[in-house]
Amino acid sequence: MQITDLMKTILVPCDFSKPSVNAFRFALDLATRTKGSIELLHVIELPVVNDTALNFEEALLRELEAKANTSFVKMTEKYKTAGVRVTSTVEFGGVCKTTLDHIHANSIDTVVMGSHGASGLREYFIGSNAERIVRRSPVPVLIVKDFFQGGIKNIVFPNNLDLEDQDDLIQKVKSIQNYFGAQLHVVWVNTPLNFTSDVFTRERLQEFAKRFALKNFTLNIFNHPTGNDGIVEFAKIANAEMIAMGTHGRKGFGHWLNGSIAEDVVNHSKALVWTYCMKTEPVEA
Repeated sequence: MQITDLMKTILVPCDFSKPSVNAFRFALDLATRTKGSIELLHVIELPVVNDTALNFEEALLRELEAKANTSFVKMTEKYKTAGVRVTSTVEFGGVCKTTLDHIHANSIDTVVMGSHGASGLREYFIGSNAERIVRRSPVPVLIVKDFFQGGIKNIVFPNNLDLEDQDDLIQKVKSIQNYFGAQLHVVWVNTPLNFTSDVFTRERLQEFAKRFALKNFTLNIFNHPTGNDGIVEFAKIANAEMIAMGTHGRKGFGHWLNGSIAEDVVNHSKALVWTYCMKTEPVEA
């Protein structure tokens, strides 16, 4: 699998915040190198209205649409790189569902999305739009927070080390690794609820690397009280610019490849986070 297969059409959901502008700038760099194109999407959430307020609300929505289109023009004129095709769309609806519908309808290959992250009560009760899309997107999602400039030398790849049903994920991760010329750091995070001996885990790591013919890699065991925080801490120690994770897009405990851990990492890591959901949940608002 070539990186161009993953980057032909890049979707950048955009609310014109600093993280979404950072995501656009990073997507421009990717598209320049891979000769891909970028689709910008701004979603205006529809208010709940009654009949008497309908005309007023329609006028307001059209005003917001015009404002978004003006913002698209300003942003693309400021940052656009020559040779990269950039289109923009304004749609109405819930952010998550509208974005996922756009992915399905427009043959998107990768989503590059800015995120502030979420913490505290907001994370517990609501969560970020980024984590919802990570949980349900049928294509890879790359989360960007801060403006990223420079090469990617180290990619952390947390994994449950199962040898089945990972071929597609591994091929995508290897493609990204080769594209950036990065070292891949495969890591098993040993937690009290998911504990295995180092001897046994080392054998599994070696078998995993052999099974998938990994190159330019390290094999690591990292002890930490929780899996999600362990991944974030290990990425800091490894000086990783990117964390690559597979998910099954569902809530749950006790399994590495599940949505909850990936979503927590998206919320709390400052590094780039690339995710690929191998089994998505139904699209919902």
